Amino acid sequence: MQEVNVEILDTTLRDGEQTRGVSFAPSEKLNMARVLLEKVGVNRIEIASARVSEGEHRAVEMISRWAKSRGYLDSVEVLGFVDGHVSVDWIHGCGCNTIDLLTKGSLNHLNYQLRKTPEQHFADIRECVDYAHSLGMVVNAYVEDWSNGMRTSIDYVYDLVEVLMKAGVKHIMLPDTLGVLNPLDVLEYIHKMIRRFPDACFDFHAHNDYDLAISNVLAAVLAGCRNIHATVNGLGERAGNAPLASVQAILKDHFHAHTTIDESQLLNISRIVENYSGIPIPANAPIVGESVFTQVAGVHADGDNKHHLYSNALLPERFGRVREFALGKSSGKANILKNLEALGLELTPEQTKRVTKRIVELGDKKEIVTQEDLPYIVSDVLKHEMPEEKVRLVSFFISTAYGLKPSASLRLEVDGKEYEAHATGDGQYDAFASCVRDIYENRLHRKMPELVNYNVTIPPGGRTDAFVQTIITWNVDGHEIRTRGFDADQTESAIKATIKILNVIEINN
Repeated sequence: MQEVNVEILDTTLRDGEQTRGVSFAPSEKLNMARVLLEKVGVNRIEIASARVSEGEHRAVEMISRWAKSRGYLDSVEVLGFVDGHVSVDWIHGCGCNTIDLLTKGSLNHLNYQLRKTPEQHFADIRECVDYAHSLGMVVNAYVEDWSNGMRTSIDYVYDLVEVLMKAGVKHIMLPDTLGVLNPLDVLEYIHKMIRRFPDACFDFHAHNDYDLAISNVLAAVLAGCRNIHATVNGLGERAGNAPLASVQAILKDHFHAHTTIDESQLLNISRIVENYSGIPIPANAPIVGESVFTQVAGVHADGDNKHHLYSNALLPERFGRVREFALGKSSGKANILKNLEALGLELTPEQTKRVTKRIVELGDKKEIVTQEDLPYIVSDVLKHEMPEEKVRLVSFFISTAYGLKPSASLRLEVDGKEYEAHATGDGQYDAFASCVRDIYENRLHRKMPELVNYNVTIPPGGRTDAFVQTIITWNVDGHEIRTRGFDADQTESAIKATIKILNVIEINN
């Protein structure tokens, strides 16, 4: 199949913000715009709707100013309305040069929402477009409810597109506004549009109400559309839009299409949007989910060892990730060996068999078994060969007072020898970590693991006595290792996670 070029417009900052409960601050929009254009490499971004709020006005001003200074202004677009000069003036006044004009793409919308005739609507569109062009602006146009328009009023759709093309509209955007299409519909309707208007530049904008957004995107490209809309993490109205990461993967792997997307940046922007939106990424989300590159069944790990039998084109390395092998009741010897290899641990076949049996027992009890737990399981099963705990927190005291830095004192036992330390810090855990660092770096002359990420979670329900889970990600000689601590006190849960990483290092040494 011959390679084709497909351009991607990301509308996370506009349509993605229409997700229930999501509202981005101007500074957050600017940060996401920078990453999307400079790092991820999308071709265009739609960043706001005109006339919404003062906050939106500030956001568009900030992004437009930055984009102009970096040569990206032509890639920044704002949704506007057929309202005479109001939307055009709002967008132009913010410094943005491109308006995405929302026109009515079905007679139902025209008759029952605008209560105008096609001739009246077309005249209003021409006036709006002509005025924008007089200001030197670029005009694109959404054919809103295009999918239903193709089903119930196709002649009206053709007339509208004819008006848009004669008015000099650049991109004609074909949205499945209510998410009602299937791939066969998309193939048929896009083919009809391209045959009728071979010189038009069409965009396709999918919605995911039937979980068909990605399939419909592929169908649109197969039908000849070369401009696709997407959002990070699939954010958007109702069930959302086509997720950017999935759009990229399916276009490259199933259509051999060329885009400007840097796949290694997809996880980064996904997590940025997760943080700003407050909408968590599902663990099983394709490409960016926590679990999607984790093999659970032991037979999969065995097949990967022998000839990559359970791998596909979605190699984790493409997206800056690594394949993991989960531990639980489905684990086989191959899974265990993969995790032992990652930790630098070597066991005899008999030892591996005993450790596997223990992991299956834990999995049957519904317990979560992680790679970081493995050294402890090994130690527990093979007590006579490996000490249970090489690093032990003998005692500690942490104090905090208003106006003073928190302080910590602790006694730590390492390989049977006790060490004491005292330190202050910017917080209680920072004071504790400073004590540990003092012992390891100044007395044991060893390198402390680097803290990469620190995540605290509590169960829902608002109970003040609920246990706290602290997950800390560490960099140990270029490898990332996560340790977990549980306690009713947040600081103590982090302390437990820290003692755990020290034992992981000691056991591996």
